[in-house]
Amino acid sequence: MNQDPVSFELEQRPSPHWNLRPHNIDISLLVIHCISLPAGQFGNSYIDDLFMGVLDTAADNSFADLAGVRVSAHCVIFRNGVVRQYVPFHYRAWHAGLSEFNGQPNCNDFSIGIELEGTEHLPYTDMQYQSLVLLTRQLMQDFPAITLERIVGHQQIAPGRKTDPGPSFDWDRYQSALKENG
Repeated sequence: MNQDPVSFELEQRPSPHWNLRPHNIDISLLVIHCISLPAGQFGNSYIDDLFMGVLDTAADNSFADLAGVRVSAHCVIFRNGVVRQYVPFHYRAWHAGLSEFNGQPNCNDFSIGIELEGTEHLPYTDMQYQSLVLLTRQLMQDFPAITLERIVGHQQIAPGRKTDPGPSFDWDRYQSALKENG
């Protein structure tokens, strides 16, 4: 089973929302997401609270649908470029939901989920792209089955259900940076 040799500096914040991956599964997919709570608001503790299972759903009317939700990502990259890890990469984070990639269902089983603090319609920050590129390079080194062709947005594995990271994510910028010196 793949271990966690990632040397990229990550803030650690262990989420209770994870489980073991199925045996003999290669980690072979990277899924890019976006999140903001409430929508379009940044720099508060609500994302952290959600992934830690302590979100006060009465704090904002938009949180009502999140009552009882158990969700996590392996990492969140905040607007300032800080990367916080919630689930070790060799464990199964609960980020993809009902999903399929190349005919293989249950993407959580074989993927790593990275959330960008943001929205589908506001530009992501330069610091987020820099951190995402560094983290992705390290993940591709540590998990060689993750190739450029196996890096997708949430919308690609859950079409019709999800639309993130959305049109504001610059795939050309991201992929070009991955190819440089990498």
